[in-house]
Amino acid sequence: MNFKRITLLCGHYGSGKTNIAVNLALAAKDQFDKVTIADLDIVNPYYRSVDSRELLERHGIRVICSEFANTNLDVPALPQEMYALVDDKTAHAFIDVGGDDRGALALGRLRDRILSENDYDMYLVVNRFRPLTRTAQETYDVMREIETAAGIRFTGILNNSNLGAETDTDVILSSAAYAQELSVLSGLPVVAAFAERSIAQQIKQYPGELIAMDLQARPV
Repeated sequence: MNFKRITLLCGHYGSGKTNIAVNLALAAKDQFDKVTIADLDIVNPYYRSVDSRELLERHGIRVICSEFANTNLDVPALPQEMYALVDDKTAHAFIDVGGDDRGALALGRLRDRILSENDYDMYLVVNRFRPLTRTAQETYDVMREIETAAGIRFTGILNNSNLGAETDTDVILSSAAYAQELSVLSGLPVVAAFAERSIAQQIKQYPGELIAMDLQARPV
């Protein structure tokens, strides 16, 4: 994938934004000297990028998160570091946004700076096996809610459809049509699909770019 200076990752709860954010940040570090990952999850998410802090910092990636992450506050104040990451034009930033429109409200605090620079991608991370995003129409409705809350339009789709430990090659391949239907409905390109590395290596042909990723261990 090609990276703009700011990459925003949004989607429904459990879509896998965090795993993708961590993997993309690690990939970007091979290309750029300064990489930052910011965790905007403020809505009691399943998993947070801050939980991979040790791995990320070991690779020289700066990690920023709200001190109120994983609390029940609706839209807590953002730490000053969050504003610094959009103002520091020397670093490539990956922002892991909270689930659905409620999480995207925090992103709205950074909207004017992001739009002014105009060097960003905002990707909709989708998983057709999650509740409320099982069809292209359901997912499109979630997408529009997030856009409204954030005040920023999506630029592409990342297909992360999976069934967790039950994922196999058929699960990955069967989701391609769903992603394409969403693309037609939304007018957004399917930029890439993602699969756990051992699964991705078994797929010889995929209709588009398929990126192998390493899953981050959840904290005990």
